[in-house]
Amino acid sequence: MTYTQGFKSSLVRKMACPNGVSASALSREVGIPQQSLSRWLRDANVVNESGNSPISEAPWRTMSPKRPQDKSAEEKLKIVIEAETVAEDQLGAFLRRNGIHEAQLREWRAMMLSGLQKPSRPSSKTSEETRKIHALEKELLRKDKALAEAAAILILKKKVQSIWGGEDEPTDKRNGR
Repeated sequence: MTYTQGFKSSLVRKMACPNGVSASALSREVGIPQQSLSRWLRDANVVNESGNSPISEAPWRTMSPKRPQDKSAEEKLKIVIEAETVAEDQLGAFLRRNGIHEAQLREWRAMMLSGLQKPSRPSSKTSEETRKIHALEKELLRKDKALAEAAAILILKKKVQSIWGGEDEPTDKRNGR
């Protein structure tokens, strides 16, 4: 059955308000399947930022992605910068509002700082490895050439035997006598 958008939003408001009813209870009350109500609530994806104000006066906004790994680099940077301005006693509420943990905030901060550092000089180990790779490639090329030469010699030997015959055959047969 199709429901109007206004009807859906009124039911979502009933579920999303601070003292809202559960989708199961509302389902029994209005006769709409609980799965539909839960989907509507999930699709609305709303958060009441003021917490205790009435639903009609509450400022509503859509949530940012639920999973921290879904956040873009710009969002992560914005959160890290905002977290620096938040007082220590307010940090927990800030993190909950943004849906992240303190460990993730520290990790993002470290990533931001590591992106600003100068790249370190390549270590001698990498140059050693580069030299070793170059030497192995050179050796491989030399062996490929030797193998190709050996294959060419074998092919020529077979052609010589087919044209002139083998060494074991008497020369009289070759001359037609």
